[in-house]
Amino acid sequence: MNRWWLRPLVRSAAALVLPVAVPFLCVLLLWALPGDPASIICPPETCSGTEELARRWNLDQGPTHYFLSWAGGVAQGEWGNSWRLMTGMGVRGLVEESVPNTLILLGLALIPVLVGSLLAALEVVGEKVDPALQLIGAVPGILLALIAAAWQTLTFGLDGEPTAGLLLGAAVLGLSDGVFSGAVIGTRSLFGGERRQRYVGVALLRGERIIENTLPNVAPAFIGQLRARTIQLLSGAVVIEVVLRIDGIGDLLWQATLVQDFGLVMPLVTAFSLISSALLLLQAVAEVGVALHVRRSPKLPGGAA
Repeated sequence: MNRWWLRPLVRSAAALVLPVAVPFLCVLLLWALPGDPASIICPPETCSGTEELARRWNLDQGPTHYFLSWAGGVAQGEWGNSWRLMTGMGVRGLVEESVPNTLILLGLALIPVLVGSLLAALEVVGEKVDPALQLIGAVPGILLALIAAAWQTLTFGLDGEPTAGLLLGAAVLGLSDGVFSGAVIGTRSLFGGERRQRYVGVALLRGERIIENTLPNVAPAFIGQLRARTIQLLSGAVVIEVVLRIDGIGDLLWQATLVQDFGLVMPLVTAFSLISSALLLLQAVAEVGVALHVRRSPKLPGGAA
């Protein structure tokens, strides 16, 4: 039995679970740390009223109660306040100020990845350049980020220049750690394997273009590769933002984690999980679309699609 619907169903289920499971794991981690959560926010040796603080922040009735209270507030648009990094400040405002820089950084970094993938799919970039691509991809992103940060400091001073920082960060993020080289080589391998299929030869005899025949079939796998590259970029963005002092959600997450500000960490990791969920749903939709397209396509002699 052809259970073509199984993979998109699993991806859709995972996309729905992620935004709930990730913050809940953060809550369990908070309760797993030494001491009670209220003492993390306000250590007894430096302040008093820990029990009252625990009641105010819903930390006095266990992790499940706290998570449900937090999730209910988020559903109503109330994201809570920062615990330690910027004590008392609204988390929603802090996140909304940071999101644009991160989205710009990711968008700029995706440009070379998408262009390289397109050129590889069209066979414009051949295997001869693979050694050079692999050499570029082998350079650690942290090393390039440190070099870029040093150049930025020498050029613009200690305060830096926001636009230059974003451009440098996007270049480092998109080209290092095998993101660009992996996208080009992976896309070429994907489309190359599909071009060797029998139906492509039949399409050529009909005078049809190869890309129009191969793209629908490789679309789910291609989107899966693109999703993996985007997640890789999201992970790398934390390092890039910290080193180049870009005020994005990655830098904010790093600072909040250092001081154990879970009131800020939870919405930030939830934002990351929502991005991952959106990419999973996109891949699931592509898989369903391809399956429906194949079922509508005319059959070739001998029963082949």
